[in-house]
Amino acid sequence: MIIVIAEKPIAGKRIAELLSGNKMVTRIFKTVSFFEFKKNNQDYLVIPLRGHVVNVDFPANYSVWLGTDLKKLVDAEVLYKETEKNIFDLLREKASLAQEVVIATDPDKEGESIGLEAVNAILAVNSKVKITRASFSAITQQDVDTAFAHLTDLDFNLAHSADARREIDLIWGAVLTRYLSLVSGRLGKDFLSVGRVQSPTLALIVAREKERLAFKIEPFFELEAVFQKGKEQFTAQHSKGKFSDKAEAEKILTKKKSPCEVVEVKKSKRILKKPVPFNTTEFLRAATAIGFTAGMAMNIAENLYQTGLTSYPRTDNQVYPDSLNLRDLVKKLREHSKFYPDAEKLLALKKLEASKGKLSKDHPPIHPVDIPKQVLNEHQWKIYELIVRRYFATLAEDAVTDNVRASMDMNQEIFYAFGQTYTLWGWKEFYPYSKSEEMILPELKKGDWVDLLDLKLLSKETKPPARFSQGTLIKLMEELGLGTKATRHEIIQKLYARDYISGKKSIEPNSIGIAVTDTLNQHNSIVVKPEMTAELEKEMDLIATGKKEKTEVIQESREFLHKILQELLDNKDKIGSSLRQALRTDKELMKCTREGCTGKLVIRLGRTGKRFLGCNTYPNCTTTYPLPQQGKLQDLNQFCPECKAPMIKLIGKRYSFNMCINLNCKTKDEWKKKKLEKENESKKVKKVSSK
Repeated sequence: MIIVIAEKPIAGKRIAELLSGNKMVTRIFKTVSFFEFKKNNQDYLVIPLRGHVVNVDFPANYSVWLGTDLKKLVDAEVLYKETEKNIFDLLREKASLAQEVVIATDPDKEGESIGLEAVNAILAVNSKVKITRASFSAITQQDVDTAFAHLTDLDFNLAHSADARREIDLIWGAVLTRYLSLVSGRLGKDFLSVGRVQSPTLALIVAREKERLAFKIEPFFELEAVFQKGKEQFTAQHSKGKFSDKAEAEKILTKKKSPCEVVEVKKSKRILKKPVPFNTTEFLRAATAIGFTAGMAMNIAENLYQTGLTSYPRTDNQVYPDSLNLRDLVKKLREHSKFYPDAEKLLALKKLEASKGKLSKDHPPIHPVDIPKQVLNEHQWKIYELIVRRYFATLAEDAVTDNVRASMDMNQEIFYAFGQTYTLWGWKEFYPYSKSEEMILPELKKGDWVDLLDLKLLSKETKPPARFSQGTLIKLMEELGLGTKATRHEIIQKLYARDYISGKKSIEPNSIGIAVTDTLNQHNSIVVKPEMTAELEKEMDLIATGKKEKTEVIQESREFLHKILQELLDNKDKIGSSLRQALRTDKELMKCTREGCTGKLVIRLGRTGKRFLGCNTYPNCTTTYPLPQQGKLQDLNQFCPECKAPMIKLIGKRYSFNMCINLNCKTKDEWKKKKLEKENESKKVKKVSSK
């Protein structure tokens, strides 16, 4: 018998279908589905895992935070604990019948590590079983057949590299998180999370916010003219561009004169190079630009890969392999009605030549491999279409534009008008996610005269640097060596989950995130420096290439952490004080509403665990207000027009609205009415059901 190990159920079913020609039988062992079939007179079992089925953890005696010596925790043993009992029971039951185990998990470090988890369980029962590896970057008939016809060895170095990362992240995360939570007094569900990659990433976001806050907004002015030739109007800007001196710009307004002479016309061609194929970073940047979070985009891309529609989504490569028949793939995509017109245009080209980006000895760039046989949901389709259209764009021609700059003389003041028209749309025709603007000018030549219809002074302001989007942050993380292509989106999701950051299109650090980062920065902690994380990433890469042992790298990381921890322990009183002060400020929502009171209304938890607003001078002031139990709260610095109580904004995952904090305000009457109606309706339903 040959046992095939797949990473997840969807991939397992797909692999079984391809290997068996859709003749497999689905079996159930307890709660685990697996697949059985015969091929070439050989019995096969395809057993899907559920990602990692083994978790890394410390021994139970380290589970209590209070009283645990953090220095001992740095050196604590790391245990590998099985998390899917039924899967392991199935593996052990079938292991004795197997002559060969083929690992067919995802083709990367993590996939190798997941495969090794299953291998270790099988070898414990059957030490003589043969272990092989099937590697493919797309779950298609051709790729799977080729992989199983050319089986290789399991790469233990890759697996050990992934496991080293898991152990190091556990040790660093546990030690630093416990340290910060203990010195700040933030335990339980409100603990302060710190991570080897998470904290430097958060520091980047906070640093950008500090840049924005420190940015000095300055006014500037522009002069815009509206000209007309014949019946066609067009706009032009003064050749100086920005004026810092308003008086200088206003002086030019006094020179207003019509008509004006065209004194120069410059024409040029511009080639807009087609985009390079998607690697993981560029894919996530494109997906976040059309409204997806990085995490959601990656999850969908993984699902499309597992169902055989796209290639493996974790790659650094931006060069299609020679084995990929570009034209044949376009023909396959032509079979889908949505892509038929564009595919036909591409096939009409004499030669299909793909653009090339960064070459990496990695998996192929992300590209489509098949058309859907079943209807995809809205989000799946958007990601699939993005990948298809990027593939089309990489095969199309470069776009070409004709560009014109016309210079108009108004009393020796020169104004520029710019025109751009596409002479060849090229890849722009296939990739609607890229801006494609045309600016049409009338036919102008030197010596022409044009009428000046309007001349106005525009007042503008300089803008601070933009906040990071998820796409731009992932790009910077890649440049700084923070995380990997497989983990960067997960790091960002953790920052959201810990309430360190917020915002959809642009990422804004919350006050807790700023407090944690500022406190660590004040004490020059290397924990928030990207160099530390990047260096550890290089060490783990050395494990993957066999140049270093896993145990050696982990031990070196422990020694490094000891130095950092000692520095933090030496400054624990200062760090704890800084954090507690910052976190107290974080809970302050507004000034107390009681006349004469100088206190602040802060968010508190009652005996039942429910939050409310209470004055921080209690018991001297007993002012309180009930609060919604879910959502982020923000002071609006406004007062209710009905009762004059403060207004707050309540922000949830899918809602955001302004409300008065006074429960007895008239603005609450409609809400109370609806609540009462809902309660009465619920009582009626209970009476009917009891009968």
